[in-house]
Amino acid sequence: MMISTRGRYALLVLLDIAERQSGGYVPLKCSARRQDISKKYLERIVKLPGISGLLEAKGGKGGGYRLSKDPSEISAGEVIRAAEGSICPVTCLSDGGVPCAYGGSCALMPLWKGLESVICGYLDGVTLQDIIDGKTAETAGCGPVDKKI
Repeated sequence: MMISTRGRYALLVLLDIAERQSGGYVPLKCSARRQDISKKYLERIVKLPGISGLLEAKGGKGGGYRLSKDPSEISAGEVIRAAEGSICPVTCLSDGGVPCAYGGSCALMPLWKGLESVICGYLDGVTLQDIIDGKTAETAGCGPVDKKI
């Protein structure tokens, strides 16, 4: 499984907004500049149905974006799924994925389901606030984690 730039940038822009929204709405052009990401690309990301549901938008002067929920209520898994669709390690586990040629007799299915459980458990156990606070490793009960996304 590889998380695409869309998933990584979705996390980055939501983190940027979470860190700066106390002063009101955060202009997307400012997030784009701080994250060194194309504003046009970020515009496409924030308009994704799942991502747009995590944001409130306001147009005009003083407008921009802010989170629709507290950063402690938005998990990294929620953001990645909103941007990517699925975070399954193999296509046969994803909704609408290509069924495995072995069907129900696949000897590897328990392995893939276990891996999916670990990945989703970790990502769903880490909130945007945890990332801001640098608590990603402690939250998940893992060893040291690189905080860069």
